[in-house]
Parts: sequence; C-alpha cells; structure tokens
Amino acid sequence: MKKYIVILVAIFTFLTAGKSVAQVPVNSNVKNYIVLTRNIKQLKPIILAAEDLAAEDGSQFGKFKVIICGKTITNVTQMDKMAPYLEMAEKNHVELYVCGLSLKKFKIAPKDMPKQIHVTKNGLLYDFQLQKEGYMSIEL
Repeated sequence: MKKYIVILVAIFTFLTAGKSVAQVPVNSNVKNYIVLTRNIKQLKPIILAAEDLAAEDGSQFGKFKVIICGKTITNVTQMDKMAPYLEMAEKNHVELYVCGLSLKKFKIAPKDMPKQIHVTKNGLLYDFQLQKEGYMSIEL
C-alpha cells in the first residue's frame, strides 16, 4: 500500500511540476484592448464597444487604445470631423494614437495632430508590442 501511495505522489509531483514554473502576469485579471483601424468613421462603433466592455468588465477593465493608420490619417487633422470622436474617446477613457509611418507617408507633421491624439512611431509594431503584453487586439 505504501508503495502505491509513493508512486501516486511521485506521478502527481511529476505532472504538476511543469505548471509551477509558469509565471502569471502581475495584472492577469485586468483586461486591456487595442484596435487598429484605417477608417475614422469606425471610431464611433469602436468607442461604443469600449464603453460596453468597460461596463461588462467592471473593475477588471484596463486600458483601451485605438491606433489610426493609413490614408484616413489625412482626416485626423480636420477638427470638424474629429471633434465628436475626440469627445467620445475622452468620455470613455479611450486613448487615440496615430501611426508615425502614415504621417510621414502622407506628409503630415505630428504637431498638426489634435492634442488628445498620441503619435506612435510605427502603428503595427506598437500593436504587436501591446499584444505581447497581453492586450486583446483586433484590426478593422
């Protein structure tokens, strides 16, 4: 009987040993989101999704970031088009970013961006970096 108990303990220890080595992120229960979009008209439904996720996640809701890339970047400097989105984003704690590579391609100076919008050097790279940190990501 002792032999069987020793064997069972040894098997259990062997099977669970690999699991104890894995590291759990410090904020593993916080849910962070990143969305990459090429169309500013998608900002309204994206921000509404952020609002719903914040309500659904409750205290586990972390950060919600949106990166704007591509030709639509030319619309971002037009305050008449951006004002409603900027207001919605601020109200729902959504951080807006533009892709620096897109700014260069379409010859837009970062200083021409509204103050609420951050510039990241490379939108795709930033998206991948955030995914490695555990952000849930979607590209539209």
